[in-house]
Amino acid sequence: MNAPFKTVRQLESYIGGRWVRGAGQAVPLLDASTGQPVALIDASGIDFAGSLAHGRSKGGPALRKMSFHERALMLKALGQKLMEGKDEFYALSTATGATRTDSWIDIEGGIGTLLSYASKGRRELPNSRVLVDGEVEQLSRDGTFSAQHVMSPLEGVAIHINAFNFPCWGMLEKLAPTILAGMPAIIKPASQTAYLTELMVRRIVETGILPEGALQLISGSVGDLLDHVDCQDVVTFTGSATTGRKLRTHPVIVENSVRFTMEADSLNAAILGADAVAGTEEFALFVKEVAREMTAKAGQKCTAIRRVIAPRGSVEALIKALGDRLAKVALGNPADESVKMGPLASLAQRDEVRARIADLKANAEIVAGDPDRPNIISGDVEAGAFLNPVLLYCDKPGSAKAVHDVEAFGPVSTVLPYDTIDEAAELARRGKGSLVASVFTNDAAFAREAVAALGPWHGRIMIGNRVSAKSSTGHGSPLPVLVHGGPGRAGGGEELGGMRSVKHYMQRTAVQAAPWLLSEVTGRWMAGAIARNDTVHPFRKSLAELEIGDQLITATRTVTLDDIEHFANFTGDTFYAHMDEEAARANPFFDGRVAHGYLIVSFAAGLFVDPAPGPVLANYGVDSLRFLTPVNPGDTLGVTLTCKQINPRETEDYGEVRWDCTVTNQEAQVVAQYDVLTMVAKTWPQ
Repeated sequence: MNAPFKTVRQLESYIGGRWVRGAGQAVPLLDASTGQPVALIDASGIDFAGSLAHGRSKGGPALRKMSFHERALMLKALGQKLMEGKDEFYALSTATGATRTDSWIDIEGGIGTLLSYASKGRRELPNSRVLVDGEVEQLSRDGTFSAQHVMSPLEGVAIHINAFNFPCWGMLEKLAPTILAGMPAIIKPASQTAYLTELMVRRIVETGILPEGALQLISGSVGDLLDHVDCQDVVTFTGSATTGRKLRTHPVIVENSVRFTMEADSLNAAILGADAVAGTEEFALFVKEVAREMTAKAGQKCTAIRRVIAPRGSVEALIKALGDRLAKVALGNPADESVKMGPLASLAQRDEVRARIADLKANAEIVAGDPDRPNIISGDVEAGAFLNPVLLYCDKPGSAKAVHDVEAFGPVSTVLPYDTIDEAAELARRGKGSLVASVFTNDAAFAREAVAALGPWHGRIMIGNRVSAKSSTGHGSPLPVLVHGGPGRAGGGEELGGMRSVKHYMQRTAVQAAPWLLSEVTGRWMAGAIARNDTVHPFRKSLAELEIGDQLITATRTVTLDDIEHFANFTGDTFYAHMDEEAARANPFFDGRVAHGYLIVSFAAGLFVDPAPGPVLANYGVDSLRFLTPVNPGDTLGVTLTCKQINPRETEDYGEVRWDCTVTNQEAQVVAQYDVLTMVAKTWPQ
């Protein structure tokens, strides 16, 4: 097989808005299957302090001028462009040792994460530059002094130091929330597979979608970069726990309290339920999942299954089933379409995994796979970093040490027997904190006990069974909407998790002020802020005319007993509190028959809705509906409707308007409180 590029090129770093080469001796990077040179890498002599200054002075201000929606649309455009050119990334990815399936996870999985954040940003974040966090806190009895937590983008640069196993996804899954938050990034990929990251960054830069300084790349060592970080910067690291601890304790990071998050290697476990004996669907699913996690990316995944915890009575059947399945895996050069598992990323990585297997043999014996004689169908057995899948067995895991401490970062797993669910959970805990654990069971009680025991020690728990088999994303797949991280050995950090990760690049600040000033700062009306009443019904105003604080105080309507009975008979809601005076009086909350809560909401709508066609296009729901005071026959209701928040959509001719709706009775008591959500046209003919 030939190397992806006929001529070996030197990788460049993208610093200060231009591509630059290192000034030292470049190191060759080799194809994992053939040992042929793919690229040269060096970053010596680069002005790293200048790169941080460039991000702070150019990229940060440009991103912060944009709203969340503008940044989300930028991510969408970028993701679409990258998807158009994905074939180029696939062609080069084989040099990393990745099969087509492995590359799909890295390339399209990474781009999909970018697109997911673009979508979630527009759905879940306001079209503004300040993010309101939580509810208003009233600080005075008279309502003249309140507080609101807000979140603002940090004014530094996010430095992302990534691992070799996912050169595309590893960059994009961190870049997406960083850019969405409004913060520029410097990407430092692991050198071994940096050629694929560099190619993708080149294509990103060529699109011209990101503003100058929003993205920079270091191809090679970071040099003195961390010597220049300050409290507004963020450092993230994915890789070995040992390296992560060194970075976390860097003197400048410690001195300046720089935000640091780590996602490190972990000894993830898969637990076979006591009910999942050989012959059950769960047993078959378990075997398939363990084998897949051992061989996907040649086991070079931080989420791969390292410890296979199974009932002692099922161990013999499990080892045989896994051994048979692993023996059929076609190992070779991933450029060969018949290959199902490629090599490790480098010869050095292969040697490292073999050394760790030797360590594991202190507690365990190899029961499938020869680590020293790779059985390949293509590629260079001497120059390629090939390794057979290796399965070990430890008969006494409770007293063993190596199987709970040593990670062989390759296609290696160890089977550990257990006798009780408590013992299974304790074995999982011995990993000292992991990214993920999976439990395969069709027994609700087993699942419930397992989750309770495993939760404090894992960032994610996946329960597999026959019902979810077709739709499950599997043990080892981090998802944009779910937290990726774990306690202890796994690093103690969190990535992804939807908007949770965006907030990592923002500062939470408590702002205290008079309500009207808080409203001006946050772009959200609150009780005590300025309200404007005029002769024009707010539903007659387009987004171009509507303002925060526009308010309508409605006429009133008296609720009768006939209203209550008609609503009950019409809807079928004949709950006793609405229909039986004696039973209602016996209820500790009521003095007699009461109106339905949804009758109150319906009457309120009748009071505030303007019926004619106009800028209000649709009502799409209510938020935070609460019924606070019972309504009895004879009570008179009125509504105060206030424009609370305006959220125009960048690419549409309408936007979302949130209205504060307060329903009161004749004694000015609040009987219902909620937010009404409407779609409103940006403009409307007069």
